[in-house]
Amino acid sequence: MSEDKVNKKEKKGFFDAVKEFFLGMAVHEAVMVALKEKAATENLLFLAIFGDMIGMPVMPKYYSLRLVPYLVPKLDTWKRSVLRERDWTDWAFD
Repeated sequence: MSEDKVNKKEKKGFFDAVKEFFLGMAVHEAVMVALKEKAATENLLFLAIFGDMIGMPVMPKYYSLRLVPYLVPKLDTWKRSVLRERDWTDWAFD
């Protein structure tokens, strides 16, 4: 390859990296908000289905049993996060 083509590729690679950096800075907060919303929605789903495990029955057993195979892999993590002892500062900065 000629030296001119190499310089063009290096410049293009640098500008692509800068563009991706600024795009990441612009979109980061939106992605974090979306992830928190997903976690909150998933937490409510688990509470509705497995609420009786922590002493809060909400949904009839028939519907819960139909959803169990999809949610069992995440069950231990959910129980740990819900039953974890928390301080008031944990809620303030969440």
